[in-house]
Amino acid sequence: MSIKDLACALALLASTFSAWASEELYGTWKLLSFTQEVVATGEKTNVFGNAPKGFISYSRDGRMYGILAKDERPKPNDMSKVSSEQRVELFNSMAAYAGTFTFDGKTVTHNVDISWNENWTGTAQKRNVKVDGRKLYIATNPIPSGIDGKPVILVLEWEKVVPR
Repeated sequence: MSIKDLACALALLASTFSAWASEELYGTWKLLSFTQEVVATGEKTNVFGNAPKGFISYSRDGRMYGILAKDERPKPNDMSKVSSEQRVELFNSMAAYAGTFTFDGKTVTHNVDISWNENWTGTAQKRNVKVDGRKLYIATNPIPSGIDGKPVILVLEWEKVVPR
């Protein structure tokens, strides 16, 4: 077997494994919890409250989307009359993005095409993944907090949505 044949065989094997690994990720997942752990202290907080709302979906065409919202978001009566502060709170009480993804069985990479946070558009967001039955756990590596810059780990727990 030549080096070229071996490289082709390894590429095929990697592609097959990636397709198999993605099978357990495909579908829509409902958000159960969204926590932040401060790396230095281990302190944990519920980022979007005790009952956050959200969905993440991975499709066979390689596309994904995710949307998260705080459990108690402001509900303006008239968007044309909200103050700048109210608009900021609406922005700060949600997160959303969409793009393509790859999954190797342990790490998912979200290649962001569009985002509520324009700094993420055009980036590759790598996340650690664990699937346990109907539960999906997605966690960041330590990243700077958007509030104070201290290293934190974000962990999201999801449950598979059962088709109707």
